[in-house]
Amino acid sequence: MEQRPGHACGVFGVYAPGQPVAHLAYLGLFALQHRGQESAGIAVSDGETITVVKDMGLVTQVFDERRLAPLVGHLAIGHNRYSTTGSSSWRNAQPVYRSVGDAGFALGHNGNLTNTVHLAERVGMLPGMTAPEIELDSTTDSALVAELVAQEYPPSPRSDGRDLEMALERVLPRLEGGFSFVLMDDARLIGVRDPHGFWPLTLGRIAGGWILASESAALDIVGAHYVRDVEPGEMVVIDASGIRSHHFAEATPKLCLFEFVYFSRPDTTLYGQSVHAARQRMGEVKNRYIGRTFIAPTPETRAAGVRLKLNPIRENIAGKRIVVVDDSIVRGTTQLTLTRMLREAGATEVHLRVTSPPYRWPCFYGMDTGRRPELVAADLEVGEIRSYLGVDSLAYLELDRLIAATGSRRQSFCTACLSGEYPVPVPDADTKLALEEPAPTPEPTPEPATRTESRRSVSIVWRCRSMMSPPTAPSRCSSSITSPSASSFPRRSMRSSPGWPTGAGRPGARCSGARCRSTAA
Repeated sequence: MEQRPGHACGVFGVYAPGQPVAHLAYLGLFALQHRGQESAGIAVSDGETITVVKDMGLVTQVFDERRLAPLVGHLAIGHNRYSTTGSSSWRNAQPVYRSVGDAGFALGHNGNLTNTVHLAERVGMLPGMTAPEIELDSTTDSALVAELVAQEYPPSPRSDGRDLEMALERVLPRLEGGFSFVLMDDARLIGVRDPHGFWPLTLGRIAGGWILASESAALDIVGAHYVRDVEPGEMVVIDASGIRSHHFAEATPKLCLFEFVYFSRPDTTLYGQSVHAARQRMGEVKNRYIGRTFIAPTPETRAAGVRLKLNPIRENIAGKRIVVVDDSIVRGTTQLTLTRMLREAGATEVHLRVTSPPYRWPCFYGMDTGRRPELVAADLEVGEIRSYLGVDSLAYLELDRLIAATGSRRQSFCTACLSGEYPVPVPDADTKLALEEPAPTPEPTPEPATRTESRRSVSIVWRCRSMMSPPTAPSRCSSSITSPSASSFPRRSMRSSPGWPTGAGRPGARCSGARCRSTAA
């Protein structure tokens, strides 16, 4: 109900030869839809070609049987996005693809880096550092990681095919902040979790293969059984030879406490504890996993979502004292709307109980909370918040009691948003749009033409196959869009460039070392 922090993303990976991996990825993303609702994407490998399909919208809006049927292969990764670094746009949808090595690789990221600006500066990705003719295919920290990994690929493929694995071992120690990755090349599925384990990543077993998912609930949906959590600082590699593990950093577990409070599904298990049982101990019993509004990208749509979801029944409210139980209050604007609705429906008193402490500090590891001045509890005491929200009484659950409800130790959690204790140094300023050019001044709107033409939106599907060319060889790229009207959809040509970025994007992007084709989906 409240205008809460948006979560970074949900990630899913499957290695299962002989299984419909694209359909399994679809089901996994559907189970993780609550973690991100801005865009969705799936990448599939058949051993030679990596196919990436992504678009803006919910999983059910992006994928249907027509789109899933051609995605044949033995491994896949999927991604639901809520933007933390980079704006909410098509080019920032994931998985991210890079064309290097035999067939390239794809990456999905849940979390947020805290040293984005430093890393981007070193590889020339900050605004103004790229040549004018170079257009970056994404402005996310996820694309930055993909570029770092691509730069670590050897000039010629390794005989054992472990190019992606070895490149990651060199890149991961440079990353700071929160990250749970799923990655794939043409033959391997890889899962990675940052040394603090800010965001969950689970490993499951399915008939003939393995599953990686942001939450254990997604394993249940696809018929897999839970094996274990990917440990903080661990990289798990799955291929035809089985599963192997490598620890790239010492583990210091600091799972985000809000996974218990809000983000995870109630049927998920964290630290071996049932999220549903923990929330019952916190005092929360409501179900919020259909039509969640906090992930809407703007305050206006979130506030409108409250009225869509919670239209009061006046006969049940008029003349009564109402107690509202909520899990958190971040900015407070949506709670104002709710209180006003209850008053208008005739409630004589409105009392608010919150099953977490006051949210006073912004998150830099993967929650989009905005700046500290936007947080209602940043500078207000409980009594002042009560007056601001217009409720008759307000009480929060204390931090120690919240942690006790999880059944885990306080040292195992990141409580930065509640306590101000950040386990990893954070930047001095908001870096959400650090990799994007400032918006240009809009041109005057021209007079409307007398003739109008109907246009439909087109989703672009990229298929890239390695040409096994030397690194210096130019790419051969083409783009075609089929449409009912040639005048509405002019053909577009691709330009070739050996520079960054190396992966495929929408028409107009640049490719290197791969044959790329786009078709109207």
